Amino acid sequence: MTIAITGASGALGRATAEFVLRTVDPQEVVLTTRSPETLADFAARGVQVRRADFDDADTLATAFQGVDRLLLISTNAVGARLDQQRAAVSAAVEAGVQHIVYTSVPEPVPANPALVVADHAGTEQALRDSGVRWTFLRNNLYTHMQVQTVERAASTGTLVTNGGSGAVAYVTREDCAAVAAAVLTQDGHEGKAYDITGAEAWTADDLAALACEIGGRDIELVHVDDAAFAAGLREAGLPGEVADVVTTFGAATRGDFLANVTSAVADLTGQKPTPLADVVRTPLKH
Repeated sequence: MTIAITGASGALGRATAEFVLRTVDPQEVVLTTRSPETLADFAARGVQVRRADFDDADTLATAFQGVDRLLLISTNAVGARLDQQRAAVSAAVEAGVQHIVYTSVPEPVPANPALVVADHAGTEQALRDSGVRWTFLRNNLYTHMQVQTVERAASTGTLVTNGGSGAVAYVTREDCAAVAAAVLTQDGHEGKAYDITGAEAWTADDLAALACEIGGRDIELVHVDDAAFAAGLREAGLPGEVADVVTTFGAATRGDFLANVTSAVADLTGQKPTPLADVVRTPLKH
């Protein structure tokens, strides 16, 4: 059985490849990327590295030849990636891929205000309509995204949020990669959607308490509306489109679209998810 991973030069793709290679012969692994030279280290280990550009359907058809199971990692082109990913699904089906695993988002429903939802919901529907076997990995927000948030709060004494009293079940990228590898290398996951989460959901109050512990000072929690939050992100240097996406995650947090905690990481990998507090404290030890 041949397993392929798209976007393999990215952090999630690389981490998943490493997990897969613990149990799968390198010759049965295909890693795709727009820039094959970035995966020279994997090629040197015997992995098949192929060029795949989601804006060039011809490269996709070639890249997916001979592949049985495919991890389709959503691209970074928020708002423009749906057509790319539909093309990838079509190319995979045409190439004879039997099972596609897709990295999605929790609760990709119309009521969810996160800007990423439409792309993910559309791709999930394309997979349902394709006739191919599918699995959805609905990854929660990455834990590492909160490291700077907590460190900044510990340093400044202030934590600004637009998430209200909502909570997020943050999960590490490594745990998401371990889950993806497990689904790719095991049977019995077809037709299932898994919410991939940490072991607990964190509110802004929880993050402020962690910042207080780390910084040894009181933390003022400041609640702002979406417009003010987005403006603050832009002032901090984030590009406008990134600020908008992050802001809508706060709106999704307020609506409790990210609060669901599951046992999927432990169930699928046999390992407990990495606690957020451990991830935040680790950089402070160096």
